[in-house]
Amino acid sequence: MPVFKSGRGLAPAWCEMQYFEIVKLSKGTSYSFERIGKKEKLFVGKGRCCIVFAGQIMTANEGDVFELNTSREEFQVLEAFADTTLIHLAGRWGEETGGCGVFTLDNSDHPQNLGDVVDYPRTTNFDNHYHDCDEYWIIFAGKGLAVSEGQLYEIGAGDCLATGMGHHHDFPRVFETIRGVYFETTLEGQKRLGHLWNHTHGPAQPRKDRI
Repeated sequence: MPVFKSGRGLAPAWCEMQYFEIVKLSKGTSYSFERIGKKEKLFVGKGRCCIVFAGQIMTANEGDVFELNTSREEFQVLEAFADTTLIHLAGRWGEETGGCGVFTLDNSDHPQNLGDVVDYPRTTNFDNHYHDCDEYWIIFAGKGLAVSEGQLYEIGAGDCLATGMGHHHDFPRVFETIRGVYFETTLEGQKRLGHLWNHTHGPAQPRKDRI
């Protein structure tokens, strides 16, 4: 099952992203992160704060992504300047990875799918696609219906959907506006970036061991 929650040991064994946590801070508060994995990332999903890492003090704004791979030094938020949501990832991904970032998804007045053909209804403009890597969607607000490996999953805040390389996935319906982060881990095979479609890039070759 590709949907799991935050916590140690909850990700499927094949996952390169082995841990995540969603941290919500009120204005004026601070927070210290525990260093967990071989590699780590921090996403600012909402708000603005002051962080310190490896002796450097930085302002972190909504949408920023920080790589925490260079040191085992303490990493902390000195102060949240507004109500802030941070998403902390840890794992063992390689050096050459796909994309990552913060995303918002809502319904469309004229929903369409530019990706591969599907047989289920949709209310969004998302596309049914696959990757030359694994991909993770971590939801920190909202609720919707996602598809991975041909299965429908209702996911919401606190959920992570993990899709293995070559498996199609889609986000066809939103029940409450979705806010989340996506992370495409180690590129494999042809190492093509971005969304891939059978009708443009050739048939997907899903990894059967990543389900």
